[in-house]
Amino acid sequence: MAGGAVSNSTYASTAPAGGKKQNYLFPFILVTSLFFLWALIHNLSPVLIPHLKKACQLTDLQSSFIDSAVFAAYFLMALPAGAVMRKFGYKAGIIFGLLMYAAGAFLFIPAANSGQYLAFLAALFVIASGLTFLETAANPYVTILGKPETATIRLNLAQSFNGVGAIVGPLLGLKFILSGTEHSKEELAAMTQDQLQAYLHSEAATVKTPYLIIGLVVLLISILFMVTKMPEVQEVEDEQADNTGRKGSIFRHKHLIAAVVAQFCYIGAQVGVNAFFIRFAKFSAGIPEKEAAFLLGSVAGLGFMIGRFFGTFLMSKVKPQVLLTIYGLINVILILLAMTTKGNIAIGAVLAVPFFMSIMFPTIFSLGLRGLGGDTKFGSSLLVMSIVGGAICPPLMGYISDISNIQMAYVVPLICFAVVVWFGTKGYKLDQLPR
Repeated sequence: MAGGAVSNSTYASTAPAGGKKQNYLFPFILVTSLFFLWALIHNLSPVLIPHLKKACQLTDLQSSFIDSAVFAAYFLMALPAGAVMRKFGYKAGIIFGLLMYAAGAFLFIPAANSGQYLAFLAALFVIASGLTFLETAANPYVTILGKPETATIRLNLAQSFNGVGAIVGPLLGLKFILSGTEHSKEELAAMTQDQLQAYLHSEAATVKTPYLIIGLVVLLISILFMVTKMPEVQEVEDEQADNTGRKGSIFRHKHLIAAVVAQFCYIGAQVGVNAFFIRFAKFSAGIPEKEAAFLLGSVAGLGFMIGRFFGTFLMSKVKPQVLLTIYGLINVILILLAMTTKGNIAIGAVLAVPFFMSIMFPTIFSLGLRGLGGDTKFGSSLLVMSIVGGAICPPLMGYISDISNIQMAYVVPLICFAVVVWFGTKGYKLDQLPR
């Protein structure tokens, strides 16, 4: 996922000790590539949404199911992925995930040939199912590929490639997927049936080459994993077991439930803001799709990456919950501006949002797990599964856009960011509030 969660679980390597120094550079490079690979897919979605809307003649609601297919796969495959890892190991799980990723990418070719929207959704579901395996394994692997005292540095370095994917994804779509041809409803109605079918087929066909190349690259990386000696990951028993003597349902941790709600809303807002930006740019400022995709990658994507580093620096001086609240309030203001203005002000407001989103996922994640003790692992699973918000909020935006306009649809991320503000002020400490 774009947030790149950091789990509180502890891991150890089963690599033989024998006194021989282990060279983890190449395995680290391989594992780090996974962070880029899943960010690439997530950040191609904002390009696919307007593109397939044209190629398959969809409503905004229907086009939003692109994100729904991806995040539904995360929700449905999270537990099976964990079970596979426990039984066969993390390396086998990564290889299986990469093979699913490649298979899904190759499925874009018959989907484009058929022009059937459901075929594209099925291909995306297969890709995202593979990504679930990759994300389940990547964080533990990074922590053991080197000295324990530098594990945090390695993890932050690896996660920075999420930001690289946020930049490359839209720019890749701009170069190879978007045609730049945008016919009005009147122009489409004036076409003969043969002209219309030729146009739709040509639009659908542009996804073939980029997804073929992506599939081949992913397949190559899976082969490299097969032939590379990788240490296996073992989970170490949590030494922070709950010694309070309290037992009961996980739901007794009210701040955790608040974090699950906040994370659901944050992911929904993050996905929705980016997913409809190209449509938003056309409606509010008349910006063509190619130019909008460039702005999404070069401005919003870069802002997200810079925001992650800058936010990490600020957290050494500002409490995480305070920074989360401030960033959430800023995004509420930015979305209000985007909804109530036109032109450069509206576009600039939306492009600024990712900078302030950058710290939200890991901050909500860590605040939600605080003080869970022996319930940490289960709490972590609930927080990961809450990313299903990315499957639900975009269709809500699509529905509002269809009955009103895409600018008004941004009320959904507005509400979601308001929930994040609530969590940063009160939700994170619900267990500490007087009853």
